[in-house]
Amino acid sequence: MSPHRTASARVVLLAGPSGSGKSSLAARAGLPVLRLDDFYKEGDDPTLPLVAGSADIDWDSALSWDADAAVAAIQELCRTGRTTVPVYSIATSSRVDTEEFGIGGAGLFVAEGIFAADVVARCEELGVLADALCLRGRPSTTFRRRLLRDLREGRKSVAFLLRRGWRLMRAERGIVARQTALGAYPCAKAEALTRIAEAAGGARPRTPTVHPSASARPANTGR
Repeated sequence: MSPHRTASARVVLLAGPSGSGKSSLAARAGLPVLRLDDFYKEGDDPTLPLVAGSADIDWDSALSWDADAAVAAIQELCRTGRTTVPVYSIATSSRVDTEEFGIGGAGLFVAEGIFAADVVARCEELGVLADALCLRGRPSTTFRRRLLRDLREGRKSVAFLLRRGWRLMRAERGIVARQTALGAYPCAKAEALTRIAEAAGGARPRTPTVHPSASARPANTGR
């Protein structure tokens, strides 16, 4: 049966660099929010990638994330309104539990995370995609926001957070370009909120273009 006929809800995928403000914006949208960062692989998974030239796990590589499980949860939410999601601890890099998550009959929900753009094409093929957005801003601002958040929540060691922070700040423009190539529309927060409101109101936002060659627990607010 075509997924276009079985889906009763649609999803707005909200991507962007770590620290770009995805979680806070999703909360402001007033819609149910699925945290895609809860679908990270666990720290002892042998398939986890490493940062080139170091022993650090590359949590910013999509290979550290279970895209299949995330898409399955999105599809089930769109079809039935409920699904089971992992409860993930970023501090321990582990899934500590599972919980039931529902959208309460809403016709639209937001799925946010740094790898949201990686499933744009799959959600579009399933007929459940309402819009796909990528938050962008100043890399220096993103760096400060991310570091303060991660230090406050004790996510990793200070040395690890600094190494990761500098690496991501230098790579931020490339991260946004990659997510845009995957089909996420790049924009600032005000425009993102407008597009989400349009999708919630039934207006059809601009269809994302996927580049053919492009490869509420407060404690977990995204990588």
